[in-house]
Amino acid sequence: MKHAASLRKSFFESIGGLLPVDRLFDGVPDIVFFVKDALGRYMAVNDTLAARCGLAGKDDVIGHTAEELFPPPLGEAFARQDRDILRGGFGIRDHLELHLYPGGRRGWCLTYKEPVPGKNGEVVGICGISRDLHASGAPDADYAAMSAATDHIHRHYDEPLRLPALAEIAGLSVYQFDQRIRALFHVTAGQYLVKVRIDAACKRLTATDEPIAQIALSCGYSDQSAFSRQFKQAVGISPLAYRREFAAHKP
Repeated sequence: MKHAASLRKSFFESIGGLLPVDRLFDGVPDIVFFVKDALGRYMAVNDTLAARCGLAGKDDVIGHTAEELFPPPLGEAFARQDRDILRGGFGIRDHLELHLYPGGRRGWCLTYKEPVPGKNGEVVGICGISRDLHASGAPDADYAAMSAATDHIHRHYDEPLRLPALAEIAGLSVYQFDQRIRALFHVTAGQYLVKVRIDAACKRLTATDEPIAQIALSCGYSDQSAFSRQFKQAVGISPLAYRREFAAHKP
């Protein structure tokens, strides 16, 4: 790991500017790419995002916030999500949400966002992508209902969550809810809940010095032993070993 860290440091110090990731994503029309600063202003985007905002080019997006570019309530929701990440320092994955498409049409996508650390370790921005969900025959109402349920999971994974209650939020039977989750995320509904909790635990283990027992409770587990068993089953190593290996402050 030390050798890998040294290689990464040497490579990134040799770069004379930002990586051309925006140009890389210019050729992928079903993915939106963006980097934002600590005020939520776009600092880098791909052509797809500019087109979906109805703008001539990427330079017309730079310096603006989501609230300035997207109509309510979309822009407000994106900005609120950004503020949560900037304040808490934890990213999101597989977030089902509504987006704008060329011509004003609305569609659904899966969004992934990560905080961008500064030189002193503080969060100075956000980077992320949103991947389109291609037409699968499911009506928009189904996606809207599933978005409400998955958003509830991401906001309340620290609480006891039961599939019947989640299915009720989506207005579906438990079987229907499980089938929708399988179609979207390629895991069962139970596995998706575990994934959200383990993702959150991994971030806390590497980004904070919280005791593992506290992380267990914060991620919805009744005690440290239950958390450790499921973490090891999912990740392959114990929470303590994961922290030692991947902690952000590790030299």
